[in-house]
Amino acid sequence: MTQPVKYLLDESRMPKAWYNLVADLPVPPPPVLHPGTAQPISPDDLAPLFPLSLIQQEVTTEREIQIPKPVREIYRQWRPSPLYRARRLEQALGTPARIYYKYEGVSPAGSHKPNTAVPQAFYNREAGVKRIATETGAGQWGSSLAFAGALFGIEVEVFMVRVSYNQKPYRRALMETWGATCIASPSERTAAGRAILAQRPDHPGSLGIAISEAVEVAAQREDTKYALGSVLNHVLLHQTVVGLEAMAQLEMADDYPDIIVGCTGGGSNFAGIAFPFLGTQLRGGRKVRIIAVEPAACPSLTRGPYAYDFGDTAHLTPLTKMHTLGSAFTPPGFHAGGLRYHGMAPLVSHVKQLGLIEARAYPQLSCFEAGVLLARTEGILPAPEANHAIRGAIDEALRCKEEGVSRAILFNLCGHGHFDMQAYMDYFAGKLTDQTYDEAELAMALAGLPVVTTV
Repeated sequence: MTQPVKYLLDESRMPKAWYNLVADLPVPPPPVLHPGTAQPISPDDLAPLFPLSLIQQEVTTEREIQIPKPVREIYRQWRPSPLYRARRLEQALGTPARIYYKYEGVSPAGSHKPNTAVPQAFYNREAGVKRIATETGAGQWGSSLAFAGALFGIEVEVFMVRVSYNQKPYRRALMETWGATCIASPSERTAAGRAILAQRPDHPGSLGIAISEAVEVAAQREDTKYALGSVLNHVLLHQTVVGLEAMAQLEMADDYPDIIVGCTGGGSNFAGIAFPFLGTQLRGGRKVRIIAVEPAACPSLTRGPYAYDFGDTAHLTPLTKMHTLGSAFTPPGFHAGGLRYHGMAPLVSHVKQLGLIEARAYPQLSCFEAGVLLARTEGILPAPEANHAIRGAIDEALRCKEEGVSRAILFNLCGHGHFDMQAYMDYFAGKLTDQTYDEAELAMALAGLPVVTTV
């Protein structure tokens, strides 16, 4: 059998700058609004939560932002990450498609999240910050920030969505190994958590609630800032190192993607793989079909309206225009915890509105089926989140088979599933089900969207 081909860049070709899609957009994204006044926020409004350097990256329109040397030196521990040609998967599918995947599971935390955790910790340290509060769904972000905090001597406190806290104890142990404190959310530590528990003591938690708790902690302590692992512009910016590397690696392969697929929860790994290619297209380069794949049980892009909403349940965060299911929406506890967020990154939502990307939603079982096929052909056990991208790539490859057309398909395998073995055990035992959200709860959450008339 033909061996899969791995494309490795010399570290001298690792990107020295991140790419900012805002510079090339035909229509600028809508402004972020103050939660009290509904007027565009100023940098001063964000100062209690973020260091100035990250606030500047959040609002910049420059195309390239230089990656600081200390960050690049840490990146070299696992970057450039490999790009694989999935020839065994192609053969199993009997497709003429050329399937490539960028594998981000080689990082110390096992996912793409350190790509932004490291620079966020660096900029906080440069600003003299001693503590960072954050949230995490599946635990990939929490463990990544714990890793980065250990490198830069910053104390990290992580509010982990309760259902994932119970489902994924090894992620919790990884955070603690790197010195972070991990708390099940909703918790008794914050007013936001206590309010939720008073209404429902067995609440499974949500990313919106965990964000509220972390923001509350950061806002109340002068020595503490807040960090977010997805959604915000500066987070998506840091992740573009993935797509920039993939461009150089595909050049080595003498190929270029016709289709790019990424899983979407908050939008960071999707933006990381897709935005550099989309930017090239917007500057007159080759057109690419870009597909965002999300869970059917939390379908913000495919079901949520494009509207201003809060990023958290307690309404402590600014208002951003995004595809949203409502900040009060609590997704069911399916295993892809990193995709259980009520909203989508404003930039990803904006390019969806501009018709520059497509979106589709898949149920849990078909995604695990795709992940198992990749594991049995390519040898890598994917994270449940990444299974959604695999499902989308496989479906596109099968379409190539039906049409008798060879296309190049690139997807981001954003993390490994070594801490998700219970999910695979449940899948093989027939205990995993296709979960659905409560339509009445969704309707109630959408009815609570803020009314914004000034923009």
